[in-house]
Amino acid sequence: MSRTVYVNGDYLPEEEAKVSVFDRGFLFADGVYEVTSVLGGKLIDFPGHARRLARSLGELDMKMPVPEDDLLEIHRELVRANGIGDGLVYLQVTRGAADRDFAYPEHPVQTMVLFTQAKPGLADAPMARSGMKVISIEDQRWGRRDIKTVQLLYPSMGKMMAKAAGCDDAWMVEDGHVTEGTSNNAYIVKDGAIVTRQLGTEILHGITRAAVLRFAREAQMKVEERPFTIAEAQQAEEAFITSASAFVMPVVEIDGEKVGTGTPGPVARRLREIYIEESRRAGV
Repeated sequence: MSRTVYVNGDYLPEEEAKVSVFDRGFLFADGVYEVTSVLGGKLIDFPGHARRLARSLGELDMKMPVPEDDLLEIHRELVRANGIGDGLVYLQVTRGAADRDFAYPEHPVQTMVLFTQAKPGLADAPMARSGMKVISIEDQRWGRRDIKTVQLLYPSMGKMMAKAAGCDDAWMVEDGHVTEGTSNNAYIVKDGAIVTRQLGTEILHGITRAAVLRFAREAQMKVEERPFTIAEAQQAEEAFITSASAFVMPVVEIDGEKVGTGTPGPVARRLREIYIEESRRAGV
């Protein structure tokens, strides 16, 4: 069945949705995106995603295309129109169409596109019970990973490297330390403490990351924001990732080495439960 998508102010059947071949998102990856999860027809962490969108746009000298309240209504309308119970809403904003030139155009008209993906049973993903396997790869991305741009070629390559190795994802390593996963933030549990890399330009400032760390501290769990190595991760009690589309997902193997017992650990399981419970309660 055809989805309803949003393109520059219009709700359209996906077959009728078009963007210019001169759009700078296509020519230069000159754009940013957000992904908001939906549980029970409610948007999860929407204010955080809207704030990060504004920040990413600002770092690229772009403005918010519509006020936040209008953006929320667009999200809600797409959820309603497409009958999304559990799923995702993707949003992309580019600088817009202009004749090809590396320099930014003087008065661009931004392009904004939104679409949904249905993901029935999103909160009950089988991998949450089995855990995921990851490999480590060199982090070869650009230096401003804190901006959520549409430049996703190397993360896509990383996903394919993991698939070729019979694994589920890859953790990227720079200067001997883990930065993040290909589309998620990375964590270990060491001596009872949750350890994840501190915020900076090296990683995306995850909205789910912020919520999970807040819930962990409220539950009196110890949190350390610092770099860690693959070797330290392999020797940890647990490992896991967080993202808007996976919530909290246990990692049970890294580069062929079992983490902890090789099964999802109690910290990751509990954080997933808390996150889903709180998200269902606070969804908009």
